[in-house]
Amino acid sequence: MRKSAYSPGANLDPAEDFGKMRRRRIIAEDPDWSLNIVPCLSKLCLQSIGRNFEEKPIFEELTPIQKDFVQENVSTSLPLHVTANLISDGVYWKRCCEQRWDLCDVSHYGYSWKRMFFERHMETIIELFIPEVTEPKTVLEMVPLCKNYIKRLDISQLLPPIKEPQNEEEEELGLELASDNEYDRPSLDHFDFNILLDKLTKLEELHLVYRVKQCGMNFEWKMFEMTTRDCESLAKALKSCMTLKLLKLHQSHIEDVKCRLLVKYLLDHPSLRELDFSHNLIGDKGARALGKLLNRSKLTTLNMCDNEIRGPGAKAIAYALSKNSTLKSLNLRLNRLRDDGGQAIGKALLNNNTLLHLHLGGNEVTGPTANALSKVLIQSNTLKSINLSCNNLGVDGGKALEEAMSHNTSVTEFDIGLTGVDNQSVSFINQVVWTNQSLEKERHAQESKHQQLPF
Repeated sequence: MRKSAYSPGANLDPAEDFGKMRRRRIIAEDPDWSLNIVPCLSKLCLQSIGRNFEEKPIFEELTPIQKDFVQENVSTSLPLHVTANLISDGVYWKRCCEQRWDLCDVSHYGYSWKRMFFERHMETIIELFIPEVTEPKTVLEMVPLCKNYIKRLDISQLLPPIKEPQNEEEEELGLELASDNEYDRPSLDHFDFNILLDKLTKLEELHLVYRVKQCGMNFEWKMFEMTTRDCESLAKALKSCMTLKLLKLHQSHIEDVKCRLLVKYLLDHPSLRELDFSHNLIGDKGARALGKLLNRSKLTTLNMCDNEIRGPGAKAIAYALSKNSTLKSLNLRLNRLRDDGGQAIGKALLNNNTLLHLHLGGNEVTGPTANALSKVLIQSNTLKSINLSCNNLGVDGGKALEEAMSHNTSVTEFDIGLTGVDNQSVSFINQVVWTNQSLEKERHAQESKHQQLPF
């Protein structure tokens, strides 16, 4: 058999034959091919981890750089039970948020993308929850996955049960029965917070409004208020949420009975610091309950803007204020205090050394209230801001406030717009406010400089 000229041992010295073999080259068909474009083995492994993450999740064993690579490449459609407690806060959750929502301001969530995702995801589940249709397990299954990341919930709608369609005869009969005894109609209950709040062990803020954002032709007033059963369920849930610091429950037609029921369960709450019942229907009886709450809690902020509190209710709040040592902000704007309530608040502040911000705008108060607050401005240097706008203080009330401000060095905000106060008094008060602002800045600068000095 004839040997090839290139076969080893074909009339060639073995050493020479081996040298020629080493010099052989393989020419690729692709002229652009290069070793530089061949991915390294570690990258191929990471890509495989990303593709098979659902079947075999590997994350904690990786280095920080490898974790970043996986977060950038793993699919955002993976089930939450796989990713929630495994993938840490970072690029992956940023991708999930930006893919799902157009506006993603992470600064509102403590710069945590993971917190943003789970808070907004839970909000969506609650807002789309339909009583007697949606299974409660839809919510409860999420709790183990998100409870460590939810600090605030902002619920912008709560859906009522679906009404069964009626024919014309049934609808007419229903209207007749309703007119005979309106209070015998079944109430519209909403999502039961009692199944959830005690399980969210990191929750600090809860914002609620009982309404339907897009009701269309199915509009009913009852879609925009909480029922008695809603109120009782929520009250018990709030008591069980031991970490709650801020509660905002507004625009939900809360009146005195519901306010008193809520307050009953909030008495002696260990962590509640801010309470906002603005834009409701709370009157004097509800205000008395809130006065009791001020004496049995550590509230620092109370917002009762746009309710129906009159003189007696304001007096109850004032009595509590005279004995309170924690409240720093009180907002009673757009109520009906008049001078009975306004004067009571002023007298109470003579015995209070903690309130910093007071809003009495739009309360039909006049000169006597201005005189009562003038005594506070002379005697105390605690208040930082006062708003008396949209009242009828008159020229004499303005003069009293002008005289008082000439002795004050603490107020840095004072709104007396649309009060009938003389322009000269307004100008003088504004000048004192500007001076106090300058003094405040100097004090802060001195304190900051002192803190930076070495001991």
